[in-house]
Amino acid sequence: MLQLLAAVLILILCGLAALLFRNNYPVASRLGVAGPVLACAIGSIPAIRVLAGVTLDPFIASWSMPLGTFAIGLDGLSAFFLLAILGLGAFSAIYGLGYLRPYREQKAAGLSWFQFNVLIASMAMVVSARNALLFLVAWEAMSLSSFFLVAFENEKAEVRRASWTYMIATHIGTAFLLVMFLLLGKSSGSLDFSSLGGLTPQLATVSFVLAVVGFGTKAGIVPSHVWLPEAHPAAPSHVSAVMSGVMIKTGIYGLLRVLTFLGPVPSWWGWALIAVGLLSGILGVLFALAQHDLKRLLAYHSVENIGIIVMGLGVGMLGLSTGSPMLAFFGFAGGLLHVLNHAMFKGLLFMGAGSVAHAAHTREIDHLGGLLKRMPWTAGTFLIGAVAISGLPPLNGFVSEFLIYIGSFRGASTIGGGNAVALFAVIAGLALIGGLATACFTKAFGMVFLGEARSEDPLHARESDRSMLIPMVILAAGCFAIGLLGFLVIQVMPAVLAGLIDPVLFESSNSAIQAELLAATGYLKSITCGALIILVLTGLIALLRRRLLSGREVRETGTWDCGYARPTARMQYTASSFAQPILDFFNVFQPGWKRLKAPRGYFPVTASFETEALDTSRERVYRPIFEAVEHFLSKLRVLQHGRIQLYVLYIVLTLAFLIAWKLR
Repeated sequence: MLQLLAAVLILILCGLAALLFRNNYPVASRLGVAGPVLACAIGSIPAIRVLAGVTLDPFIASWSMPLGTFAIGLDGLSAFFLLAILGLGAFSAIYGLGYLRPYREQKAAGLSWFQFNVLIASMAMVVSARNALLFLVAWEAMSLSSFFLVAFENEKAEVRRASWTYMIATHIGTAFLLVMFLLLGKSSGSLDFSSLGGLTPQLATVSFVLAVVGFGTKAGIVPSHVWLPEAHPAAPSHVSAVMSGVMIKTGIYGLLRVLTFLGPVPSWWGWALIAVGLLSGILGVLFALAQHDLKRLLAYHSVENIGIIVMGLGVGMLGLSTGSPMLAFFGFAGGLLHVLNHAMFKGLLFMGAGSVAHAAHTREIDHLGGLLKRMPWTAGTFLIGAVAISGLPPLNGFVSEFLIYIGSFRGASTIGGGNAVALFAVIAGLALIGGLATACFTKAFGMVFLGEARSEDPLHARESDRSMLIPMVILAAGCFAIGLLGFLVIQVMPAVLAGLIDPVLFESSNSAIQAELLAATGYLKSITCGALIILVLTGLIALLRRRLLSGREVRETGTWDCGYARPTARMQYTASSFAQPILDFFNVFQPGWKRLKAPRGYFPVTASFETEALDTSRERVYRPIFEAVEHFLSKLRVLQHGRIQLYVLYIVLTLAFLIAWKLR
């Protein structure tokens, strides 16, 4: 535990030092990067030891706060999340060194690096805290530091709106968590995690609902996701990578941690999470498909992937409720492995989007194109991330989704009844989400990197510097490594899940689980080998083609242009036209509007077609509520006269009312 505390202390000290040298860009940046890199090197040691089977004693100290002690600890679940936080935090910090360089004359870099270090430190404390009060303090520090990071370019009105939207949403979620922990603490008489539990079924149900709403708001599940597509595009790309890759996953961690306090799991909890996951996954990918902003598209894909993770947790809960350790193991293992996989490929994709925005000075997909030749490293790594997030072999996204598939198929054939219906819904939902994600990233990669430039912006783009490319290459290699070695990675999952599945039940069915795990490993090896053979053959054909053409004269000429003498970039597909047939098919779930100026006459001069996706939750739920609240509060402006005497009178009247209420 001392190594973990040392890592957190290094983050805080390096952040403070960067703040001290905030106007000296080289010094502040080096100090800001040193914190996450050193913390990753030191803090990963105890996490790896725990996952290797070593039991570490928690660190417990008395403090002046009531109802418990200052306690931190690491079990398999905490260690798993800690590795993802520290690893992606370090890579994102290195990336940020180059990303923030163009702002060195406009912004004080030290302030941003201070907030970045605080964000990493607070997330590490969230997953290691063993006291509810310490957990909430770290949770609030995480929310505030990320708020300031989102507001980095606060001179822009849309950035200010996005940051305040995020602040309101995260504190609404925190309010639910505060009530939940107060109920748990009142029941046990302490806020230490070791004392929580022994709840009545009614209190457990209330706590579960509060946890889903509170942690789900941070995770970005539908319909509480509306802050996410606002905040992620507004934040710097290395911050977006951390927020989407690991910060929203603290909501998943919190939900799983609270699950260990609640006792027996009813079946409807699993049904509820599967329903929420399906809704988030399908709507998230549909909204992503309709986006024109590259980072906004990626933000909606975070909603989609959170839906996949939540579906995995729902499958695991069905396993707990039906007494099926095999189903619980594969559901939880698939969901948690997707946490790590999503951290890798979503961090990679946000870095790729930041590299594109740096080079082309725009994130509008319809203004890009032809960047493959100008930015080959960015294009190659982005393509790997796109294939991984689509769940295609042999990359890591396939492995975690495959575990959920295996668990759902096996569970549906063994438990039967209504629970089998939920598991078949998971299978169908994963297949639909995977297909839509593939279509979405075909659009994103094709419109951004292939074809010809659709505007002047990409014409002068050039590859990013090494500080931005190195983290992207490492994360791309990680996506390949987990995809190819998935059969080894899943062997670690029993250590991660030790606290979630009843040890007695787990041990009694250990042989059956190992048999299923061995079968899943065989399937993974076969699929991975098949995908590798296809990749190798493709590479050999490309090499053969290059060798055959090496001794021949190759001339370039225009292709057949269907009668057009002067083809232009406007004759290419746009992102809107590519996605429109799919969106029209799902227009019940993804409403939007179209503005069409049709061509008129035999020789039309102008014509245009424009679409915009409308987020159902924002437009039909939150906007009416906030407009009603704003209308109500506007009526109270009559009380605001600007005279201090009247304000003092309000205070006196309030005190008099409270005294009378107390004495009655």
